[in-house]
Amino acid sequence: MSEDSQRNFRSVYYEKVGFRGVEEKKSLEILLKDDRLDIEKLCTFSQRFPLPSMYRALVWKVLLGILPPHHESHAQVMTYRKDQYSDILHALKVVRFISDTTPQVEVYLRMYQLECGKLPRSPSFPLEPDDEVFLAIAKAMEEMVEDSVDCYWIIRCFVGQLNTKHRDSLPQLPKAFEQYLNVEDSRLLSHLKTCSAMSRLPYDLWFKRCFAGCLPESSLQRVWDKVVSGSCKILVFVAVEILLTFKIKVMALNSAEKITKFLENIPQDSSDAIVSKAIDLWHKHCGTPVHSA
Repeated sequence: MSEDSQRNFRSVYYEKVGFRGVEEKKSLEILLKDDRLDIEKLCTFSQRFPLPSMYRALVWKVLLGILPPHHESHAQVMTYRKDQYSDILHALKVVRFISDTTPQVEVYLRMYQLECGKLPRSPSFPLEPDDEVFLAIAKAMEEMVEDSVDCYWIIRCFVGQLNTKHRDSLPQLPKAFEQYLNVEDSRLLSHLKTCSAMSRLPYDLWFKRCFAGCLPESSLQRVWDKVVSGSCKILVFVAVEILLTFKIKVMALNSAEKITKFLENIPQDSSDAIVSKAIDLWHKHCGTPVHSA
């Protein structure tokens, strides 16, 4: 048996006995041993495979620019990040914007607002739509990242990436969603149009909040691997796959209001399969992009 054949045999065997991704984990560990981490290779890996949970926070921090590529600088940079976190936290307590009883996700929001110069005059001021998006993403991220300092910086840079790198792409996603749904199931698209549902689908939940509050975090983090590594287009295929998965239910609903209400609260038990199929669909239509959205 050739080396490639043995490797393929092992991969199939690992998958059958529940160790899917063993080879991929080894490949990532080799990448992470480099003195200077190769950002492009880490992006490619993240686009092709789900990140092992034990390395996800580290890879995200590097790809989001929280940590530099050079290993020897990581400890020093994280010390700086921790000090900055503590300083912002202290400033908010001094001006009595937060207290020890403030929910952690709200603390993250106020820290972000202070850093961006957008802190309102009073904590009682109503939240802006962008603040609601931030809180939704923060609530999901809090379930994925244990360390509060890491969590804040990842939320901050993830939201920053959406507002900069993906800013022009995000408004185009509803149109792309219609295009790919038409390719995959034109009858389903016709039903949505007949019900006048297309303009009322939960696009903000899907594309602004990146499915935070829609999918459980265990499934969501596999989607966010792709977003962090450069592709917001994966969000389109998750939306398409949700429609395909619940086609029978959606086809039975005859009003835009009912369809939207259902899609805003989809059953959680199918989410792993939805994400896996969405990633397959994304690869089928887009290949394996490295940096493109």
